[in-house]
Amino acid sequence: MARPPLRDIPAHLITGFLGSGKSTLIHHLIQNKPPGERWAVLINEFGRVGIDQAMFAERDDVVVQALPGGCLCCQLATVLQTSLVQLLRRERPDRLIIEPSGLGHPAGLIELLRGEAFGGVLDLRDVVAVLDPRRLDDPRARGHETFRDQLRLADGVALTMVDRLGAQQVAAARDWLAETLPGERWVVEAPQGRLPVERLLDGGAHRDLASSVSPAAHLALAQAPGPWLDLDARAPRVGAPVRESGASLGHESLGWRWHADEVFDASAITAWLDALPAVLRVKGVLHTDTGWVSINRTGGEGPLSPSEWRRDSRLELIAEAGGMPDAEALEAGMARCRRTSSI
Repeated sequence: MARPPLRDIPAHLITGFLGSGKSTLIHHLIQNKPPGERWAVLINEFGRVGIDQAMFAERDDVVVQALPGGCLCCQLATVLQTSLVQLLRRERPDRLIIEPSGLGHPAGLIELLRGEAFGGVLDLRDVVAVLDPRRLDDPRARGHETFRDQLRLADGVALTMVDRLGAQQVAAARDWLAETLPGERWVVEAPQGRLPVERLLDGGAHRDLASSVSPAAHLALAQAPGPWLDLDARAPRVGAPVRESGASLGHESLGWRWHADEVFDASAITAWLDALPAVLRVKGVLHTDTGWVSINRTGGEGPLSPSEWRRDSRLELIAEAGGMPDAEALEAGMARCRRTSSI
């Protein structure tokens, strides 16, 4: 019997600059989703080792797919459309969430999701921008075109990290949003990513709050799209980690994958992480002597958190161009954190 056609699947973009807390917010939404809904989550990562997908626990009512190694709105635009069609046909979700990389510009994604390819299939609902108010203290962030457009094109803004801020700093962020951005949008405090799931479930259709086109840097990358990155093609072996690196849009990524049988000393890893420059964005999932742990550090902060078993250990660093420490020195430092035998 032929399956009914896919129609009007609610779709949401969760945007936000590097380290704003997008993945944490999506984790919270999943934990509070309606039990009768099946969700599909498509995650784009600027880096090339696929960290975010590895940080989601497996469950029957949520499927998570990753597209690492570039930007969805330009480098991976063709891959995105093909992957999204396959994901929808295979999983037939009740709701779709797309998380672009922190450097992704939402204009091209909004155009694709509302375009002819997905007409009648997807119903683009609230576009949510995730904002760490501390970013507004950095003039480079406030002046960054993609950072501003992520906020400008959003239907709502989730203020994360507010549990670490004073009331005056949160109020200043609200004032900046009201004074700087055109149109109306909701602004909700979401400490530790706790955005009420009702914001998605009850949200309306995406409103064209501001017209925009992708910046020139993204348009140039769209003319030379990147290839599909097959992580299975280069599997790590014991004693032989796989290193991946990339650079575009004014940033660099550097990451590794280790065989699951290799075990790291949790105390040594914590000390190694604390010695890294605070400006690095660091994410990972590692097999340690205390079990599997996840790493999610911004501004030099972020403890090791318990994680479920994963098929390999992964770590990724992202820095502004020219700000990445020496790869060989980093890899040697990680090697010193490994235990001599697995547990």
